[in-house]
Amino acid sequence: MNKILIIIHREFMNRVSKKSFIILTILMPFIFAALIFVPLMLSMVKSDKQKDIAIIDHTGKYFHQFKNDESYRFFPQEKMLDEFKSDTTTFCAVIEIKSDLVKNPDDAAIYSKKEIPQGLSKIVNNALNEQIRHDKLLNYNIPELPAIMNDFNKSYSIKTIKWNEDGSENESNASIAVAAGMILTFLIYMFVMSYGGMVMQSVMEEKANRIVELMISSVKPFQLMIGKITGIGLVGIFQLMIWGIMLVVILTIAGFTFGVSAATNPDMMMSAQGIQPYNNPEGAVAILNSIHNLNLPYLGGIFILNFIGGYLVYASIFAAIGASINESEDSQQFMMPIVLLLIFGLYASIYSADNPDGPLAIWCSMIPFTSPIVSMTRVALDAPVWHTIVSLCILYISAFTLIWVSGKIYRVGILMYGKKPSIKEMIKWITYK
Repeated sequence: MNKILIIIHREFMNRVSKKSFIILTILMPFIFAALIFVPLMLSMVKSDKQKDIAIIDHTGKYFHQFKNDESYRFFPQEKMLDEFKSDTTTFCAVIEIKSDLVKNPDDAAIYSKKEIPQGLSKIVNNALNEQIRHDKLLNYNIPELPAIMNDFNKSYSIKTIKWNEDGSENESNASIAVAAGMILTFLIYMFVMSYGGMVMQSVMEEKANRIVELMISSVKPFQLMIGKITGIGLVGIFQLMIWGIMLVVILTIAGFTFGVSAATNPDMMMSAQGIQPYNNPEGAVAILNSIHNLNLPYLGGIFILNFIGGYLVYASIFAAIGASINESEDSQQFMMPIVLLLIFGLYASIYSADNPDGPLAIWCSMIPFTSPIVSMTRVALDAPVWHTIVSLCILYISAFTLIWVSGKIYRVGILMYGKKPSIKEMIKWITYK
């Protein structure tokens, strides 16, 4: 046991003391936070220059549908002028409407010397469609049509309430739960790939340098493999813990900056943003409340268990592959099926978000090669607890079985040189005593 602890300590310290590990560990939380808050900051930046758009409306009934915004200002014009085509014109585009678009849909066009921005095309289409729909309804001679249309255009969105075990109610949001599950899913995918690859790379380097021959003179090959897998896995857990703490601190500070910390008090949050409470939509507060209502400790606990189990499954396979080959080029034939399994698990997780209780989601959450990834999406969407327990049991039984099988391959392959083994030969190694 002391020998395994020495190997774990060596693998752990060898990686956490590297400058690349320290720099990446410090920078990544800021990168994650930037992915959240930079788009938010950019969305708050108003355009410092509005573009002028000329509208030539020969019918006189479409211009009023165009509303000025922070990007465009619309000006009526009587007719098409040659100066609109010159480089000195102040208009970046000209909209000409020649006749009634209900009768002649092709009698409208946008003219510009540059490609028409999609944003402008969308604004114009929405404005014209609004008037066209109104004109079509007028042809039916419906009394009090404006009042009917105002009432008809009001949209409705039903609230979603989740009952807690004690019978209390909390506002929920499936999109927030799916987003949380997807983030945790991607983290497991990323860490299993990166740290599993570290195990294989470490084994290959020691085998190529013949260092392993000296090491197994003091420790058993199985002890060496267990120490290596455990040491590198602890590096991943250590990095995740640092990232989690830093992200909480960064997001809390950024939350105070943007007024998010006042989510429970809408007036306070709106005041922090410099706007009046009665002008603020309640959507942001509802989203923040939905995040707050997620069972984050439960999600975090299941994430750690799935991360450890998934890492053990794939790290044992990577260790067996690294011990069996002599050149990095030889690893491709073994790596491709594993990478495809992980990618399949990632896509299964994405599609399972729409149907977390469907056959794809349930079966993929039980198969140990995909369950660490798919389970997180199901757990975020309140999968049955017994499903999660069964999934974890299958995962850990499979992990320890694969560690035992990989240990059999590792003890033979680590001393094999000059020959690329086949799958059939590796199966024979498992039966050696």
